[in-house]
Amino acid sequence: MGILTPKSGLLLLGSCITAIAGVGSIFELSSGKPDYGVQVTSIILGLSIPLTALFFIAAVKDARANIK
Repeated sequence: MGILTPKSGLLLLGSCITAIAGVGSIFELSSGKPDYGVQVTSIILGLSIPLTALFFIAAVKDARANIK
């Protein structure tokens, strides 16, 4: 039943990392004084949301393609 391939594992890892970056950006912005500045933190947040979804969907598609 091992459908987790190295590719889907890396995609899930990417999804986790971008999700963590998004949550961290939200906390940084809510603090009022982000370490990297408002503009950079907002860009990170804006990129992390679609990338999280993209990586997760790609991982699910790869896992489904490898079901025997």
